[in-house]
Amino acid sequence: MRRLITLFRYRDLLWLWLLREVRVRYKQSLLGIGWAVAQPLALTVIFTLVFSRLVPVDTGSIPYPLFSYTALVPWTFFATSMNFGINSLINNMNLVTKIYFPREILPLASIGAAFVDFLVSAVILAGMMLLYGIRPGWIALWVVPLLILQIALTIAVVLLGSAVLVFFRDVRFVVPLLVQIWMYATPIIYPVTRVPAQFQTLYFLNPMAGVIDGYRRVLLMGESPLSSTLIPGAIVTLGLLIIGYIFFKRSEPVFADLI
Repeated sequence: MRRLITLFRYRDLLWLWLLREVRVRYKQSLLGIGWAVAQPLALTVIFTLVFSRLVPVDTGSIPYPLFSYTALVPWTFFATSMNFGINSLINNMNLVTKIYFPREILPLASIGAAFVDFLVSAVILAGMMLLYGIRPGWIALWVVPLLILQIALTIAVVLLGSAVLVFFRDVRFVVPLLVQIWMYATPIIYPVTRVPAQFQTLYFLNPMAGVIDGYRRVLLMGESPLSSTLIPGAIVTLGLLIIGYIFFKRSEPVFADLI
């Protein structure tokens, strides 16, 4: 609790560093914040061509572009947070070695910057839903707990990964591969109905699987998320968050020496 209070006292620094992350990420770029939309849109076009034309995937009454983009918006937030957040301590080694501040500010700011991208992409998603005539109504409020669960998972993975990277620099090469594998283990390009029933208990230990399925049910199908898909992932997320935060804070005193 004391460490959380200390982090709260440094909230202004967290906010300033978040703004810096957003500015630096798109400084002197041609599209600027437009890159937040370009990545999920480009993948949506590719997936639509492949999985609705070449290798058709049955998505029921949901048009495949909307089916895939609804998953790619939260997934891109998660993947971008991992790619930038896990490297945040190493990329700012001069700052880490010179002054004191709660080191978790660096990965948390990277997650915050990725969340800005998420909000921009979410506006496009809302426009696509209107275009296809989908209006979920009050059930859309389920997005809030789904987003909280996703953010908790993202913080857990990024804190744990960024701390481990300080000890083992090979992790930076593993992260892109992990993101790719994790994406295919999550129902981004296919519905969860394609997963055999005997494997679904194991499958939904992946928290992102339940989160993505939840977003689709809430936004596209007008249904509440299934507890059987969310609860296993929520338990895993809570465990990862506790382990990740404890490991990060216990490793924090040696970051400056190792970096």
